Amino acid sequence: MTVTDNQRPRSLRHVVWTRLKRNRAAMAGGVVFAMVLVLAVGGIFACVGTFNLQTNDVRISPDGAHWCGTDDLGRDILARILYGAHLTLGTGLAIVLLAGLAGVPLGLAAAYAGGWFDNLSMRIMDMILAFPSILLALAIVAALGFNLTNIVFAIGLVYMPKFARVTRSAAQVEKSLDYVRAAEALGCGKARILFRHLLPNCIAPVIVMCTLSLATAILEAAALSFLGLGAQPPLPEWGRMLNDGRHIFQTHPHVMVFPGLALALTVLSINLLGDGLRDAFDTRMAQ
Repeated sequence: MTVTDNQRPRSLRHVVWTRLKRNRAAMAGGVVFAMVLVLAVGGIFACVGTFNLQTNDVRISPDGAHWCGTDDLGRDILARILYGAHLTLGTGLAIVLLAGLAGVPLGLAAAYAGGWFDNLSMRIMDMILAFPSILLALAIVAALGFNLTNIVFAIGLVYMPKFARVTRSAAQVEKSLDYVRAAEALGCGKARILFRHLLPNCIAPVIVMCTLSLATAILEAAALSFLGLGAQPPLPEWGRMLNDGRHIFQTHPHVMVFPGLALALTVLSINLLGDGLRDAFDTRMAQ
């Protein structure tokens, strides 16, 4: 029996992309998030000289000259939102990157080694997970100092157990398969087996975890900045902008509304994309 072109197995990339295209909410979230990334990069160059420029137009409501109005120091809110986008998104991306770089290798090693190393590392992860994430991050930042770098370290440490556990679960299934045993029989080193054989086959849940964790990382970083523990004035990080405008919210709500909308829209788009990726990578769904 010959295999026709239509019967040839499709690659995982093709299957995931086909499923993702069918999910309109996920595609819409991906488009919005891509636009936010473009605006964040463009805002670094377009608004570097205007985001902190103080004028006499104090507390001006949105008009033709200032589309999002101005704050109590006469600074254009739209320029501050665009410039602050790279601070907010960059902080979230750095948190996920740090958590992934620390948690993924640990999960792979724990699953492959087993025994006492697996038990010890997972018990440490359980201890970290036992604390509410925002409270643990708050305690770490309070001990290290108030800036975005410490926020990245604190929340990245809090998120590391999630990546370690997800990777460990996937790797435990893969390590007993024939291709891993064949690599061992051929004399491949442990590092090669972990990163050249196990990791590529465990990457799907890691990608989904990265996407879903990015949204919560951005929110928690913004929450700490809102409390005054993250970005310091005059940096226009979105959480910091919400804090700066809260004392005049009742009389000039636009000072908080527009940064809040930017934060909510970004997080919503990431969540929609993450949900779509989770469904697309689900092998139980029909192709």
